[in-house]
Amino acid sequence: MKKLSSLIFSLFFLFLLTFSAQAEIDVGEFPQNAEDEFVLNPAAVDVEVWQQNLNVPWELLFLPESNRALVTERSGRVLEIINGKLQPESYLKIDIVSRGEGGLLGMTHHPNFPETPYIYLMYTYTSASGQQYNRVSRFKDQNNQAGEEEIILDQIPAGNYHDGGRIAFGPDNMLYITTGDTFNREIAQDLDNLGGKILRLTPEGSIPEDNPFNNSLVYSLGHRNPQGLAWHPETGELFISDHGPSGEEGLRAKDRIKVVEAGSNFGWPDKIGYFENGEYANPLIMWKNAVPPSGMTFYRGDLYVGTLRSQSLLRIEVSRENNNFEVEKIEHLFNNGSGDSVYGRIRTAVAGPDGYLYFLTNNRDGRGSPRENDDKILRFKLE
Repeated sequence: MKKLSSLIFSLFFLFLLTFSAQAEIDVGEFPQNAEDEFVLNPAAVDVEVWQQNLNVPWELLFLPESNRALVTERSGRVLEIINGKLQPESYLKIDIVSRGEGGLLGMTHHPNFPETPYIYLMYTYTSASGQQYNRVSRFKDQNNQAGEEEIILDQIPAGNYHDGGRIAFGPDNMLYITTGDTFNREIAQDLDNLGGKILRLTPEGSIPEDNPFNNSLVYSLGHRNPQGLAWHPETGELFISDHGPSGEEGLRAKDRIKVVEAGSNFGWPDKIGYFENGEYANPLIMWKNAVPPSGMTFYRGDLYVGTLRSQSLLRIEVSRENNNFEVEKIEHLFNNGSGDSVYGRIRTAVAGPDGYLYFLTNNRDGRGSPRENDDKILRFKLE
């Protein structure tokens, strides 16, 4: 069955690429100097299982001023964890489309939570006309369950692949949303289309007055399938992860980490990689081999990134000199670089309020090899 699923997946990509006559993509340099290192069993890292037997968990959210956490499952459930114990009843169930990479995805809470007790969710659905979309809604937290839905942003482009899906409030108390190109890569350069972008909204869903483009939710454009958001703890600058090509124009891999400024255009699908001419913004990291990176967080000063195909937790050490970030070290934790992985596919990493670094496996998503009691939420603490 697994081989059949892989064959269908490959044939679908071939179909899309065959019937997608588009301009050639210019490929630039790899910007980082650091080489990837692989550490199957990192020293001083004692990993423990926090939760298990989950169904493709996508996001983990700790609620302020409480002993509660929430986790989304891509099939449409939000589960509640109280004092470290998974509750038997769902906090929320949503009627969603969970084919391919769509489904119940990112989650965050209002920046003034619990005084303003809203939980925000991004999910994929099918409209009455049969059109597939992504939507961001908020639900009033009522302790053990969610209240009625209030739609914040609707009709974000959706597809079986490249839905983006990460949402988070930034240091400016604005809501940031990552959206994918849904394998229609020309939309990433269209300011009138919400796909292939980083969007920025007020908590109520309106356009902030200081957004970089007039009367637009777009904060940054030219992205393919961004799935990670994190702000540097000292400078407040926005880091994102983005998936590289999986066959477009014969190109593969080239997954990226980017530092995003307001109004920056990273060039997809016109270009990918580092260019000296400055026409487009450049990535901080681009990989030669397929990673691809998903959710991420800063923890103990380093950037930790969950990866899917490379089945590792990335630890990226960066420094900042002359207003630019430099990559000092890239480590693939829990993988030896030769096909052995301790935990398999990792969807995201989250810094907990208790000093632990949490990460979520996604081995039951149809592309992984489930281990016993997968999927899991694991954690470790560094002193």
